Amino acid sequence: MNPTRRTFLCSTAAATALALPLRSAFAQKAEFTYKYANNLPLAHPMNMRAKEMAAAILAETKGRVEIQVFPAGQLGSDTDMLSQLRAGGIEFFTLSGLILSTLVPGSAITGVGFAFADYDTVWKAMDGELGAHVRSQIGKVGLVAMDRIWDNGFRQITSSTKPINTADDLKGFKIRVPVSPMWTSMFKAFDAAPASINFAEVYSALQTKVVDGQENPLAILDTAKLYEVQKYVSVTNHMWDGFWFLANRRAWERLPEDLRAIVARNINAAGVKQRVDVAALNGNLQKTLTEKGMTFNQPKTDSFRAKLRQAGFYGEWKSKFGEEAWAVLERYSGKLG
Repeated sequence: MNPTRRTFLCSTAAATALALPLRSAFAQKAEFTYKYANNLPLAHPMNMRAKEMAAAILAETKGRVEIQVFPAGQLGSDTDMLSQLRAGGIEFFTLSGLILSTLVPGSAITGVGFAFADYDTVWKAMDGELGAHVRSQIGKVGLVAMDRIWDNGFRQITSSTKPINTADDLKGFKIRVPVSPMWTSMFKAFDAAPASINFAEVYSALQTKVVDGQENPLAILDTAKLYEVQKYVSVTNHMWDGFWFLANRRAWERLPEDLRAIVARNINAAGVKQRVDVAALNGNLQKTLTEKGMTFNQPKTDSFRAKLRQAGFYGEWKSKFGEEAWAVLERYSGKLG
């Protein structure tokens, strides 16, 4: 069966609704009550699978581990939540490696512009040597990254003013980018005018014309209702982005080994299911977003790649990541620059 967005959301919501009452099956207070926070809307596949995952962990640990899910930036901006995670105020957090790069510079390597041709390449890299490399870098700052990265998706450029067909169309273009050096560097290489804005403020920044455009995967355009404040979608696939499922190391190590195994297995399994969900959702979203008033165009990416090479983008980031890390990336991406 080829799922539509409606059947996907309905079936997932139904599964979630069935899972939520599990808390009542365990009379005692949980031995470990941990908070998991993220910045995505409740309707996004990440939160659907997170609720399901939390219910499974509660059941399998017989009520000993309860994970409370706080979606949609309820506990603050990405920057705030990362600080809380490091301090132990929250125990789990999902974050893009590119935003995490403000703390772990090497984590941005997965977002190098036009590094991945397709999802097959992405998962080989992230479940393989490149993912292992990034997890080792994350481990150096007192955080634990689960083995399976969750999907955000290939990113597309949107605009309220014009379609983006070539790199020249980005010259002087006011575009919101996440708070990350990689994004700022890439759009400066395109001669755009990038503004670093936390996701919680994106809708209002677009609505008030602080910026004219932004870039995100299609699922975010839909679940965050950005179609209400954007008109054009240029399918550039300029970078792939995923969410590392992060744990505070002290909180993680407080869990006995048997409980850690249960929690990690369920988080990783939920991440793999979420990847499938996002793929299914993306398969229908162009039609859905067109019906909501967005106009799509398919730019050729040659001019964008050429502009990055000409501006020295690849050379700059190769020197920042180092020869060894860059060689790992190019095993999957092919020669860059």
